[in-house]
Amino acid sequence: MSRMSYLLLAMTLGCAPAHAIDSSTGSLNVTKMVDGLNGPWALGFLPDDDLLITEREGRLLRVADGETREIGGLPEVAGTGQGGLLDVLIPRDFEESREVFLTFSKPQSGGQGTQGTAIFRATLGPDADRLTEGRVIFELEPGSSGGRHFGSRIVEGRDGYLYATIGDRGDRPSAQDLSNQNGTVIRIARDGSVPADNPFVDTEGARPEIWSYGHRNPQGAALDADGNLWVNEHGARGGDEVNRVRRGANYGWPVISYGKHYSGAKIGEGTHKEGMEQPAYYWDPSIAPSGMMIYQGDMFPDWQGDMFAGSLKFDMIARLSGSPVTEAERLDSSETQRVRHIVEGPDGAIWFLSEGQGAAYRMTPN
Repeated sequence: MSRMSYLLLAMTLGCAPAHAIDSSTGSLNVTKMVDGLNGPWALGFLPDDDLLITEREGRLLRVADGETREIGGLPEVAGTGQGGLLDVLIPRDFEESREVFLTFSKPQSGGQGTQGTAIFRATLGPDADRLTEGRVIFELEPGSSGGRHFGSRIVEGRDGYLYATIGDRGDRPSAQDLSNQNGTVIRIARDGSVPADNPFVDTEGARPEIWSYGHRNPQGAALDADGNLWVNEHGARGGDEVNRVRRGANYGWPVISYGKHYSGAKIGEGTHKEGMEQPAYYWDPSIAPSGMMIYQGDMFPDWQGDMFAGSLKFDMIARLSGSPVTEAERLDSSETQRVRHIVEGPDGAIWFLSEGQGAAYRMTPN
């Protein structure tokens, strides 16, 4: 989408630059682009300048020509607790395939409230008003009751496979149990099949979709310029982590952590154990990170390669930089209330969803 297209969209919505944020690269304009959202969770860009936005209670919205319209054809969603309609992925070949991928909490048999993180694949028709040919290509089985820790970010890897995060569903020991997919990053093909080179394909009793494990609740995922996958994930009381995801690696939850249980009790065996990965960075106290972007555009040249994470707890966007990774600054204003998702726009602007404001914003140099 061109800069003029964005300006026209803002004018159509009756929006002007809402606020200026001070940053290390100078003053930033924050422009409200979409308003009136109810529990927004994810934002994606279509190649024809339209936007897709998910709302957790089960709506997929298309924003086109300044109008917001609901898209039909979605699966049944279990919108309880932290669950619902969650991430949206528009793959690189969308113009040819017209495919869209959604993650959501899927209601399952097995008792009241049983649900599991699932991935839905469908085709968005030429009128972009309805999903067709939809089917679930993956679901966490068996699911469980309770509305916690779905994870649910999905990324298209450089290899063409799908990487999706799944939380521990509040069942801490399960994140170390390869016989289920709780607390993992999974890797599957776009038809739901399992790649032959996944690390646990030949491990007896292990779920073959698993790419890494020992995660608590990863709600942010992004690729860096070299195609490496990174996630950020919620700790308990402290110990939110940023991790570079490696094939077959164990990230330690709940055996090691830099946080404590909410009761104040010690978690597991401490902060280190042989065979378990250390985080690239951790926050203490927790910021409740959600959404992740690794900047690669030209609009903010000083920030190329930096990571950005939304904070649900402290109403800001954290920028991380360097090797080793450190938190470089915090961007905050009245617009950054419960930042749920953050993405790089086609022209290099930074977009984010504010759950607290019920809006999508675009951030540019002043």
